[in-house]
Amino acid sequence: MFRRSSPSAVPRNPLCLPRQHAVAAAALPALLWLTTGAAPAAAQDAVDPTRLVDAFEASFGKYEGYRRSGAKGVCARGEFVGSADGRALSTSSAFSGRPVPVIVRFSVGGANPRAADNAKGQRNLALQFNLPDGEVWQMGNISAPVFGAENPAQFLGRVESLRPDPATKAPDPARVKAFADANPQVLLQGQYFMRQPVPASFAGVNYWGVHAFGFVDGRGTTQWGKWVFEPVGGTLGLSDDEAKARGPNFLADELRERVKAKPPVFDFVLQLAQPGDRLDSAVTPLPEDRRRLSLGQLTITGVAPDGGGDCLAITFNPMVLPKGIQPSADPMLAARAAPYAVGLGRRLVEGPKQ
Repeated sequence: MFRRSSPSAVPRNPLCLPRQHAVAAAALPALLWLTTGAAPAAAQDAVDPTRLVDAFEASFGKYEGYRRSGAKGVCARGEFVGSADGRALSTSSAFSGRPVPVIVRFSVGGANPRAADNAKGQRNLALQFNLPDGEVWQMGNISAPVFGAENPAQFLGRVESLRPDPATKAPDPARVKAFADANPQVLLQGQYFMRQPVPASFAGVNYWGVHAFGFVDGRGTTQWGKWVFEPVGGTLGLSDDEAKARGPNFLADELRERVKAKPPVFDFVLQLAQPGDRLDSAVTPLPEDRRRLSLGQLTITGVAPDGGGDCLAITFNPMVLPKGIQPSADPMLAARAAPYAVGLGRRLVEGPKQ
């Protein structure tokens, strides 16, 4: 196994806060960056978070009280049990082998809380591990191995290129094409989704972390890698006719019924990086031949009966990390916290939903 001993290559995340302060923990990195300049190195490339949230609302619609991304979702609960391989890689208490309670949110990509479940596109698996001694580990995983842009400026440019023209109420095709031609990375995720079937279940989808993280063992040695949550029962897709028959609102109820019958399980799989692999790009997966280890299993044990649940005010900020896990210098990873905090602030004022 290759391990890259570079614990000083990226900053450690200091956010090991009591569980009751999970929301504050999610917002704190953004506030530090905006008010003190005390940002991780990769955050220096971040765009103005308010401008980004404004761009989302202008391009995709403003739905008061809902998340600006992944608006349509359902809250669930789960349990994670770490493996021996996880314990060998990291000192994090997540891998102790004892059950860890997890707050789970499944969602459909996009800003529309009435998005169609039977359309191709992104599905999300957001997690908050409630670890011993008040530690919290948050994740935002998506159903593609690549993100929608390589850096914050490119992401903002893509979103702004999709803003509807006031006259036509639709994006300007020439503007969209011009930006995509100059930034072909923004097309990779959509191309991936078009090759996939419509998911038959939230529990039948692979969910990637897309960013690289470092796993630090008891000797201070760091192994870098990228992870994916893989359903133990395999992926589940629908034909075009099956998707049409399911209708636009079936995923939440399907998940509830599935959990009642047999709680679904996901393998937490880490793909190990080797020398020369890119660790700072969310649009560049690791080579397929890289070694994979199962760090444990996540079991979904319950689903909220309605749009409420424990997820309501959690931002699922992937920079909220426990001891034993480090963020990489991926600029898109560092840039996610601040817009999440801005969006949460708006939702709290509007009255948060889902």
